[in-house]
Amino acid sequence: MESLEKHYSACDIEARILAAVRAAGLIPEQHLSPEALGALDHFHTGGLRASRELLELAKIPPDARVLDIGAGLAGPARLLASVLGCHVDCIEMSPDFCAGAVLLNRLTGLDERIKIHKCSALDLPFPDDSFDVVWMQNVGMNIADKQTLYGEIYRVLKPGGLYAFQEMAAGETLTSYFPLPWATDPADSFLISSEEIRLLLGSNGFIAELFEDTSDAHLSMTPADMGPSPLTLGVYVDNLAQKAGNARRSLQEGQIRLVRGVFRVE
Repeated sequence: MESLEKHYSACDIEARILAAVRAAGLIPEQHLSPEALGALDHFHTGGLRASRELLELAKIPPDARVLDIGAGLAGPARLLASVLGCHVDCIEMSPDFCAGAVLLNRLTGLDERIKIHKCSALDLPFPDDSFDVVWMQNVGMNIADKQTLYGEIYRVLKPGGLYAFQEMAAGETLTSYFPLPWATDPADSFLISSEEIRLLLGSNGFIAELFEDTSDAHLSMTPADMGPSPLTLGVYVDNLAQKAGNARRSLQEGQIRLVRGVFRVE
């Protein structure tokens, strides 16, 4: 999940979310649909649209047990739980995001299907062979030790399980525009190329069912496609417009690439 710079108490986070929900014309006392919150809680490139596309590509069965790594406010987890009826465990390092996710799970009536865990992706608190699917969107660029990351994902997946992901990858030239949504400066960014991603996954026992570069498709999206709304992560994130602009410029100039994949464990 992309970076969070503001830090609030749980009560302050709840107040900010509720104010944003009401500003969008929604009634938090009624069950909200996950789709209605999409502009707020899908904090990754392409937003709700990208999550829907990955869900369609992954072909996750309704009875699957899913792990969402770097879940943020758990928007994708609520999409999965509402569309498939499955149970989702979410891990997230930020206590602010965890508190916001718990509130939004309650507002959507999905708190029985989604569990939030504050922990690291490099030390997952689950036994081997626990999940049918591991889901991850725009998280790896914040993690330097990708060997351990992919090893942990493989460990908790059942035989035949799926790893469905979207990720930023390094382009042909060094990333030079900062701050970015996931990094205030270069020391916070751990991009590797798409070929390195594929090779690392292969060396950890994953078999590619789908792996594609979607950078051009994302650049063809207009601001309207991206769904402007009073519900934005400006509630949480400093300089959001600047960071998003730098990310788009980096994509346009080939400094970063956007990839997605569905890999199966052997």
